[in-house]
Amino acid sequence: MSGYSNLQPFVDWAWCANNLAGIVLADTRWYLDGASGKDAYQAGHIPGAVFVDMDQYLSGPASKEAGRNPLPHPRVFANGMCRTGISDSDIVIAYDDAGGVIAARLVWMLRSLGRKAAVLDGGIASYPGSWPQRPRQD
Repeated sequence: MSGYSNLQPFVDWAWCANNLAGIVLADTRWYLDGASGKDAYQAGHIPGAVFVDMDQYLSGPASKEAGRNPLPHPRVFANGMCRTGISDSDIVIAYDDAGGVIAARLVWMLRSLGRKAAVLDGGIASYPGSWPQRPRQD
C-alpha cells in the first residue's frame, strides 16, 4: 500500500490494482439535464463502487445568491458519506462519466478535510471490464 502516503490527485487503473485492498470506489455520475445518476449507477457501475449523489450530498439548496450547486452544509456532507459507507479512514477513488468534473468535486471536498481521495483518470470509461472481487475493508 505504498501509494497512500503521497496520493496524487489523479490515479489510473494500475495504481488501483496495486492498492486494491484499501480503496473505496465512488461513482459520482450526475447530469445537468436532470437525468438520474442513481439510475445510471443501478444500470451499471464498477463492481464494489458506492454511489455518491451530487444533489443529496455534494451540493446544497440552489438559490439566487448561492447559485445552482453551492457546497452543502458540512453536516449534510458528513452524513452523506456515512450513508454511502465512506468512513474517515477510507481512501476514496471517485469517478464519473463527465471528464472528472463531478468526481473532482468529491475529491476536493474530501481533501479539504484532510482525507485521502483521488479522481480515477478516464472515469468509468477507463474500467477495463474486470475487477477482482475483494471484501470491503471496515
